[in-house]
Amino acid sequence: MELRHLGESGLVVSVVGLGCNNLGRPGTAAESLAGSRALIGAAIDAGINLFDVADVYGAPRGRSEELLGQALSGRRDHAVIATKFGVDMQGANGPDFGARGSRRYVKRAVEASLRRLGTDWIDLYQLHRTDPDTPIEETLGALDDLVREGLIRYGGVCNLAGWQIADAVWLSRTRHVLAPIAAENHYSLLEREAERDVIPACERFGLGLLPYFPLANGLLTGKYHRDTEPPANARLAGRTRLLADAPWDRIEKLRAFADERGVPMATVAIGWLAAQRPVGSVIAGATTPEQATANAGAAQWHPTPDDLRLLDEICPPGRR
Repeated sequence: MELRHLGESGLVVSVVGLGCNNLGRPGTAAESLAGSRALIGAAIDAGINLFDVADVYGAPRGRSEELLGQALSGRRDHAVIATKFGVDMQGANGPDFGARGSRRYVKRAVEASLRRLGTDWIDLYQLHRTDPDTPIEETLGALDDLVREGLIRYGGVCNLAGWQIADAVWLSRTRHVLAPIAAENHYSLLEREAERDVIPACERFGLGLLPYFPLANGLLTGKYHRDTEPPANARLAGRTRLLADAPWDRIEKLRAFADERGVPMATVAIGWLAAQRPVGSVIAGATTPEQATANAGAAQWHPTPDDLRLLDEICPPGRR
């Protein structure tokens, strides 16, 4: 597994990370602690060291953090834990008064996440969603405090536009607090909007990009076909609107591209993302050890310049 520095920081992550929002998901192999341990163990054995979770994941909220912490028991030093705050926890982090970017709430949220994860520190603590009523400089200052207290190692942001990333970095520098080192945003072959402003901002200000939904909700796994009902237990079973609105012409061309090279369609999707600057780690979800191993193996496929040109023709840059 290739390791990379995340942005211009000293944090080193595997080029494929494990999205942990499936931990505790009802009806999946990762619903139980035993299933979560098997999944996390397979990921570590495959070379994955970045485990991306959020306090809001799981049912009840916080369950995914609890299972990740328990699954990493005895193996904490092998893991880089990234978690998030800023989405309504419905009281699980105590009363927030709707100010989930405030200094008061950030401190309460990190303490709650540390308890659920069963760890003394979080490697990357990310603002999951901006708080429109709290100045971003207050949130950045709170993250700086947590670094100095030793509760987190680095701060990051999620779902920000390019101008918001630039604003956050400028405010960090002018307020003399630590700037975010990473941005986690939606990015895939079927969703390239991040190329318009998010990626240029990350490159200009030295942030590593963490793409989520790399397989486009499963459309890039190769298991779904135009005018064919998905398997009853498939993730997209019953999601008729998403399947009806899917860009099937592009998906079928990608399937042919993958078949010509003798690799799975998901490998093309993950390998293409890993080849993009300034991607640090591709956040790929999984529910079984086999899926985690396959996702990790996708990083071994390196597209050639001709491959990248053809993929740009199939899925034009900057296009949804």
